[in-house]
Amino acid sequence: MRTLYPDITPFREHRIAVDGLHTLHVEECGNPDGIPVLFLHGGPGAGVSPLHRRFFDPARYHIVLIDQRGSGRSTPFGELRDNTTAHLVADIETVRAQLGIERWLVFGGSWGSTLSLAYAQAHPQRATGVIVRGIYLGRAEENRWFNECDGGARWVFPERWAAYEAHIPEAERGAMIEAYWRRLDSPDTAIAIAAAQAWLGWEDNTVSLVHDVQAVSTGDPLQVLAKARIEAHYFRNNAFLDHGQLLRDIDRIRHLPGVIVQGRYDMLCPARNAWELSQAWPEATLEMVLGGHSVMDAEVTDALVRATDDFADRYAQR
Repeated sequence: MRTLYPDITPFREHRIAVDGLHTLHVEECGNPDGIPVLFLHGGPGAGVSPLHRRFFDPARYHIVLIDQRGSGRSTPFGELRDNTTAHLVADIETVRAQLGIERWLVFGGSWGSTLSLAYAQAHPQRATGVIVRGIYLGRAEENRWFNECDGGARWVFPERWAAYEAHIPEAERGAMIEAYWRRLDSPDTAIAIAAAQAWLGWEDNTVSLVHDVQAVSTGDPLQVLAKARIEAHYFRNNAFLDHGQLLRDIDRIRHLPGVIVQGRYDMLCPARNAWELSQAWPEATLEMVLGGHSVMDAEVTDALVRATDDFADRYAQR
C-alpha cells in the first residue's frame, strides 16, 4: 500500500490577480524542473492544505496548488461575485501562463474532479493527462442524491440526515438546497453561521468509510460559512454546467492518459458517476477501491499515489 509522501513546504508562493476583484493564492512545491502537475481542491470552497502537496513525488514533480476564487487564502474570501466554473477555468489558464508552464498533469478530487474535467476539456492542448477521484459531474441528480429528501444518502446515514433535516422547517423540506441557501444568504450572521454548521455537519461526517456518527464539526465559524455558501452557490446552479456537459465533451480528452479513482462506498459522489465517466471514456483506467469519499481512506490514497508514480514513470520514458 502506498502512503503519502513526506511533508514539504512551497519553494515559491504567489498572489495572482485574475481580474479587478479576485486575487488567487498559488503555491509551487517539489522540483522546479520536475513534471508540472496542477492540484485542484474540492468543495467548492475548501482551499488547499499541506496534505495536498503529498500525493506527488517531490523529487519528480513540480507541484502547483491554487486556492480557487473565494477559497483559502485567495481574496476576497468567500466572494461569490464572478465565481463560476467558467471563471475558475479561465483562472487556471492565467496561472499557467504566468508561471510559464506549457503543459501539466491535471489532478483533482470531488469538486476538483469536476473542475479538472472542465479545464482539460476546455484546454486539452495544455494537459498531459488527467487523474480524478470521487467523481462529481455537476448534475442536478447528483445534488439531489446527497442534499435533498428524495436522495439516497439519507438512507445510509440516518443519524446525520436527521440533524441536517431538522435545521429546516418541514414545509420547506421539498427543496433543501434552496432552503439552506436562504439561510446561508441571510444578513443575520447568526442565522447564516448556524445553517453553515448544519450544512457542513452533514457533509463532513459522511465522507469516510469508517466514521463516528457522534462527531461534531469544528472550525472557524466564518470559514465554515464561506465554504458552505460557495458550495450552495455552485450546487443550486448545477456547477454552472450544461446538464451532462462533462460526459458530452469527453471526446476532447480521450487521447490523454486518464485515471479515475473511486471509493466504492462513496456516499457524497456515488460510484455510478465514476462508472458513467469510464463508459464515456473507455481509454481511462477506472480503479474502484474499498473506500468512501475521503482521500484519506487508505485504499483511495494508495490508488492516487500509485497513479502519480506511474505517470511519472511513463513521463520519464518519453
